[in-house]
Amino acid sequence: MKNIVEIENISVGQGCPLVLISGPCVIEDAETTFEIAAFLKKLTQQLEIPFIFKASYDKANRTSVHSYRGPGMTAGLEILNRIRSELDVKILSDVHEVHEIAEAAKVLDIIQIPAFLCRQTDFILAVAKTGKPVNIKKGQFLAPWDMKNVTEKVLSAGNNRILLTERGAMFGYNNLVADFRSIKIMQDIGYPVIFDATHSVQLPGGAGTSSAGQREFAPILARAAVAAGADGIFLEVHKDPDRALCDGPNSLRLDSLFELFSQLKEIRKAVK
Repeated sequence: MKNIVEIENISVGQGCPLVLISGPCVIEDAETTFEIAAFLKKLTQQLEIPFIFKASYDKANRTSVHSYRGPGMTAGLEILNRIRSELDVKILSDVHEVHEIAEAAKVLDIIQIPAFLCRQTDFILAVAKTGKPVNIKKGQFLAPWDMKNVTEKVLSAGNNRILLTERGAMFGYNNLVADFRSIKIMQDIGYPVIFDATHSVQLPGGAGTSSAGQREFAPILARAAVAAGADGIFLEVHKDPDRALCDGPNSLRLDSLFELFSQLKEIRKAVK
């Protein structure tokens, strides 16, 4: 691996501690989002796990036009900025339009390129030109070696602060499968690799007007990914996933996380 990505006091890459990227899929309201962030901050501090908080201010790729998308950019970034300053945590969120990027870059420590936009050249270049670390989710439709072309787009803009995220590949209709070979393949491109354990158990569109999911398998995939050498784990979590407004079926409960995080840390130690 050529690069270790530094996000101030957090280092991501080979030989570094396992990094956790976690939070609710979408900002539902300020109180709930802050509560989840505070819980995760306390838990990761207790376990000494580097932590980056993730929540979306707008989910632009929902299954149905009637699905909840979030509070929008202005209100959402205000909430994320408050969490960032009051809890002293790093923040990751996704952008979907070029016009969002400049404002989002003022708040976000890492800008995420959604899986469905990972081939949009002008969009990728605009994100890369902010100079911020960029987390690129591998599209469900791409082979892991195809991500080399995506990283070259970011590099062409003078930015080498790149994270690559595996989130499952298409496996027939309404189903995904995780191929753990992709972790090593993408690391050999030269950048740290994150494994998204909760989106990998999503069943896209599986509930008709929304995605379904199999959250019971997310901890299994997370443990396997760390054993396979992933540099970080991405988990969407919620205090009551069955009532979550987005991605509840594949989100993990907060009260299940201590044991899982402890296991992931021990597996990382064994692999190192």
